[in-house]
Amino acid sequence: MSARKVLVGLSGGVDSAVASLLLSREGWEPVGVYMKLHDNDSYHEENFAKAKQVADYLGMQLHFLDLSGEFRKEVYDYFVDSYRRGLTPNPCVICNREIKFGEMLRFADTLGIEKVATGHYLRSDGKYIYRALDKEKDQSYFLAEVKPGVIGRLLFPLGELRKSEVVEMAEEIEPLRNIARQKESSEICFVDGDYTEILAKHMPVDMEGEVLDTAGEVVGTHKGYMHYTIGKRRGFTVRGAHEPHYVLGLDARNNRIIVGRRELLAESEFRLRNINLFDDMESFECMLKVRYRTEAVKASVRIGPEGGSVRLHSPVFGLAEGQFAVFYDQERLLGGGEIVKRRDFA
Repeated sequence: MSARKVLVGLSGGVDSAVASLLLSREGWEPVGVYMKLHDNDSYHEENFAKAKQVADYLGMQLHFLDLSGEFRKEVYDYFVDSYRRGLTPNPCVICNREIKFGEMLRFADTLGIEKVATGHYLRSDGKYIYRALDKEKDQSYFLAEVKPGVIGRLLFPLGELRKSEVVEMAEEIEPLRNIARQKESSEICFVDGDYTEILAKHMPVDMEGEVLDTAGEVVGTHKGYMHYTIGKRRGFTVRGAHEPHYVLGLDARNNRIIVGRRELLAESEFRLRNINLFDDMESFECMLKVRYRTEAVKASVRIGPEGGSVRLHSPVFGLAEGQFAVFYDQERLLGGGEIVKRRDFA
C-alpha cells in the first residue's frame, strides 16, 4: 500500500513528535509544518531546531510557515482588546479556529494534502470530536469553535493515549529523549509570565482605581482593572471588611471593580453569542463547562436568532464574560459559545 500524506503541525514539543511517529507507524507519510505565530525569535529558533530533529529522525519534509501576521490580527489583537474592554478572553479557542485548523488547512491545500494532524489530546471519528482518553490532558474544550466542515480532515493520534505513555514512547528513542524530558510549554504561547506584561506594551495597566460594593459605594482601591478577572479575591483593599471579598464585575470605562461575598458569584443563567454547533439544534440538554479547568454541569440550552440562553441545573461560580461555554453529550463535543453575563454589577 502506498503511503498517504498528512500535514502534521510540529511545535518542537513531545506531543507533536509522538503524533508524527505514530502516523508514520500507521502507514502515513507525515509532512511537517512549524508555524511561527508570534515575534519571539529566540523561542522559534529553539523550537524549530527541535522540530527539525524530529523531522530528520522520521525522514519528514519540514516546512517553516510564518503566520505571525495572521496570528496577530486574529488572536493577539483579540486578546489585548478583550482585556481592554474588561472581558476574559480565551486565545487558544480562537487560535484553533482561525490558525491551527484554519490557516494550517489552507496551507495543506497548497501542498495538495487532504489530512491534517496535531498533537492535541482528543478523539475524532471523522464526523464528531470526542474527549480524550486522558481526561487530565483532554483538549476538546479548545476546539468548540472549530468550523464543523473541517472535522473530516483532522487526525488526532494521541486521543487514545495517556500523557505518561506519550512521554515513555519518546524516551525510548534516543533522538527524541531530550524533547520528552523538557518542561511543558505554557498554555498561552505568547505569554511568558503575567499576562499584564503583554497588555502593558499597548496601554496603561497600573492605574489606581475605586473598589465598589454592589450598592455602588466606594469601599477601597485597586491597582488597575486589567489586573483582575471575575472571582479573584486578592490584590485590592476593602475598608472594614471582616470576610473575604471577590471580584464580581469590571467597569473598564471607569477603571473600577465591583466586589462582594462569594455567594454573589453564583450564576445559574446566562446568555451566549458567537455560537458554534456541530449539528443543527435549537434546544438541547447537555453537560456544560464554563472554563477549561472547571467541572462540567448539567444545563439546558436554547438557541435563537440573536444568540443562545443557558439554564444551569446547579450554579457555577466565577462566570466570566468573554470565556467560552462548551457543550458535551457524554464524551461527544457538541459545540460552544462565548459567554455574556446575565447580571451586570458594573
